Amino acid sequence: MHVALGGTFDPVHDGHRALFERAFEIGDLTVGLTSDELAPQTRHEERYVRSFEDRKRDLVAELEPLAAEYDREFEVRELSEPTGIATEPGFDVLIVSPETERGGEKVNEIRKGRGLDPLDIEVVDHVAAADGERISSTRIVSGEIDRHGNLTPEREGRGRTPPE
Repeated sequence: MHVALGGTFDPVHDGHRALFERAFEIGDLTVGLTSDELAPQTRHEERYVRSFEDRKRDLVAELEPLAAEYDREFEVRELSEPTGIATEPGFDVLIVSPETERGGEKVNEIRKGRGLDPLDIEVVDHVAAADGERISSTRIVSGEIDRHGNLTPEREGRGRTPPE
């Protein structure tokens, strides 16, 4: 089985790790990482997003040990459009979070229009932080929590603009 998954992953956190683990349970993984141009368009709140290269480096560092643990292969590719790589042939499963499930349905509509089989959509639930709210990159960047969901009220966030 070949699994597709996409996102901005800035920063990578335990919620993302749950997505990756489910993907590796199923098969080999191709991760679509949003391009520098696409990343700001996919944010629900305006905030600074690190460069593609920085995000890719951190993503690969997270994926390598998981791939080894599950004896799987992975590849990271650049996404230039929201429906990304999953509309291409060669994939069997698409991993999504609850808020991106509708995007998975759109991917299958596009695949159908291209004469491709639909992907199985695997929805992975959010991971809760210590306060019971979901772990999100936005909360981490704002300084509310760390990547594991621990509350960090003493930490300053990254801010909405790139560092000078």
